[in-house]
Amino acid sequence: MRGPRNDSRKNSSSYCSGITIVLFVALSLIGVWMLTSATVVPVEFSLADSNRSENKDNKLPADSGLDLSKGNSDNKQEEYKEKPVQQPQEEPNLNKDQDFLNSNSNNFETEPTKEGGNNKDPNSVERINDELGSESTKKDDKSEEKKQEIEENSPDGTDSILNNSTEEKNFEKTNDDQEPENTKKEKKSEEAGEEVKEYLPDGAQAELLNETSTQTGSWSTQDAESKNEKEKIQGSNSNSLTIPKKEFSHSWKLCNATAGADYIPCLDNEKAIKKLRSTKHYEHRERHCPESGSTCLVALPNGYRSPIKWPISRDKIWYANVPHTQLVQYKGHQNWLKVSGEYLTFPGGGTQFKHGVTHYIDVIQEAYSNIAWGKRTRVILDVGCGVASFGGYLFDKDVLTMSFAPKDEHEAQVQFALERGIPAISAVMGTKRLPFPSAVFDAIHCARCRVPWHIEGGKLLLELNRLLRPGGYFIWSATPVYQKLPEDVEIWKAMSVLTKSMCWNMVNRTKDKVNRVGVAIFKKPTDNSCYETRMEVDPPLCEDTDDPDASWNVPLQTCMHKVPVDSTVHGTQWPQEWPQRLVEVPYWLKGSSQIGVYGKQASDDFQSDYEHWSRVVSKSYQNGLGIDWSTVRNVMDMRAVYGGFAAALRNMQVWVMNVVTTDSPDTLPIIYERGLFGLYHDWCESFSTYPRTYDLLHADHLFSKLKPRCDLLPVITEVDRILRPGGKLIVRDKLETIGELEAMARSLNWEVRMTYYAKDTEGLLCVQKTMWRPSEYEAKM
Repeated sequence: MRGPRNDSRKNSSSYCSGITIVLFVALSLIGVWMLTSATVVPVEFSLADSNRSENKDNKLPADSGLDLSKGNSDNKQEEYKEKPVQQPQEEPNLNKDQDFLNSNSNNFETEPTKEGGNNKDPNSVERINDELGSESTKKDDKSEEKKQEIEENSPDGTDSILNNSTEEKNFEKTNDDQEPENTKKEKKSEEAGEEVKEYLPDGAQAELLNETSTQTGSWSTQDAESKNEKEKIQGSNSNSLTIPKKEFSHSWKLCNATAGADYIPCLDNEKAIKKLRSTKHYEHRERHCPESGSTCLVALPNGYRSPIKWPISRDKIWYANVPHTQLVQYKGHQNWLKVSGEYLTFPGGGTQFKHGVTHYIDVIQEAYSNIAWGKRTRVILDVGCGVASFGGYLFDKDVLTMSFAPKDEHEAQVQFALERGIPAISAVMGTKRLPFPSAVFDAIHCARCRVPWHIEGGKLLLELNRLLRPGGYFIWSATPVYQKLPEDVEIWKAMSVLTKSMCWNMVNRTKDKVNRVGVAIFKKPTDNSCYETRMEVDPPLCEDTDDPDASWNVPLQTCMHKVPVDSTVHGTQWPQEWPQRLVEVPYWLKGSSQIGVYGKQASDDFQSDYEHWSRVVSKSYQNGLGIDWSTVRNVMDMRAVYGGFAAALRNMQVWVMNVVTTDSPDTLPIIYERGLFGLYHDWCESFSTYPRTYDLLHADHLFSKLKPRCDLLPVITEVDRILRPGGKLIVRDKLETIGELEAMARSLNWEVRMTYYAKDTEGLLCVQKTMWRPSEYEAKM
């Protein structure tokens, strides 16, 4: 019996030794795993609970030199090594954690995607949902307590997930030798991988992010105003973060239009133009939009390059970007523009200021000092602007100029202006009102703009009277002002009679000895006394029921609106001098019981909007999106309300086109009162600008509001048309709409730079347009 017992003990001992070895190895492996987990700092950073999770989806730091956001264009990835970083012992608060991220950003490296591993796009909705699921399984009571503590200390108090994309792709660089020092510092910061969290409004301002619906209340909309005017004239939020992955499929093709790379759907509708019965009043230059929105992409000009940066672009642009020479040949002797090698240069001349626009601007100031460029006179309209040199040089005087000209035989003049970084739109004074409210421009300028002001009862000049503030100036420098040819003398006599009957007072008429042109300056009255004492009521006053602010597709009328006298109406007082007027609550909102578009008292609404956008721009947009703002000049707010976004960008070298949609509360007069500008537009139609003319588009809760009215595909096609390659689109909207737009952007081979989701189903998307164009053309239009 001994033998078997001894064997049994021996076998038992061997068995125990084996278990001991296995346990030792297992514990060793666990120890190695824990050590490894403690020394790898993830790039992901949740503002909700500050938990650090492993970077499973190969999110790269900004300084890695790799780009995994190429999507369809490039799936190849480079190998790199992992660097251990000391993990903090205590969970820091939000601010300290952000500092930690910034100070250690150079060491953020993660393991590359392995074959057969998780290859989901780092910015995809699917990945966001997967991470949410994995995070929820890891939380214990301690993490819940920590989350509650951080939320209480958080400046915004929101539950969100921030997903930064990879470093901005470098488009072809231009004029690097003249790059500003602050730009170099900004790029250095981006290369260091600095991340800035998205700041949301707190407390009473929180609802401003959730602008899923604005309140019309007593506010009228441009649709309602214009519909009424034309008729008279003619007789569930969800609390879930889970978003279904959006699938989108569209066979993108190039537009096969006669206009080619300059195609503007509503201005190049040849089918509609051919059906016009008359072109006497420039009907063929007005908007004639296709019945269905365009879904083709506009081709790039051969050799297109990233635009030259402002302010150098004011003087020269790439010829390949706007390859037109007809205007050079037609206006070259007047110093509009010249061809110089691979550049088009702009000497600063024009028809009426061949020897320099700067001197011409000073002559106007000297002719009537009350104009006070950049103080009293801040927002002006330039009619028949040419290449907009007048507006381009008025920036030096702190004057903002809305320039416009038709798309006519003066080939691509507005396109030249926008390529230079100067505000301009394609428009014509024909049979309809211009898309601006009444009494908003401080001055209107016309330098030989070829508009027959005096004919047909002065109908076109009466439209300028509608737009001009009471006490504002009409600055006219044309041959009838200073030449003695019979035709010019006749026109001057007719204009003198017309302006007098309109109660305009000519405050000066002078001649410039340098440019050898004359300038006449007229002032609009500030009250109705002159109208009431006219011997002849011609032109007649408009009916009291005629809404002067109604302007979307409203026919012109030969009548004159009275000067407003009610202090609750805009136009009765001159705004504060610039820049005070930017932040001043408009006088007609002060003390008013009117409810603002967000539901608060109007003046409080205005102030909250300004504070909100100032905070978002300074804390997030300027740094958190990875945008090189030195490359941004032309900006559009596709759904402006009070102009707060534009006001927040005031100290940057950009200008903002504020678009008030026709179905939104009519707040555009408020925007002009602040010394900013914009126009009315319906985004179910094409915008009146050339392709590739804006560097950044901003859309706050626009697309979800458009969905009930029109398909989003033509709208995103229009965004692609007007955005420059390398340009950015920032969207704040409902999560469902964000998912749709992200899918469309990926189908266009755009880079998804950031997706951001808040707990209340609101989100942010930042995408960047690339140079990609399809190779196939659609059928002939």
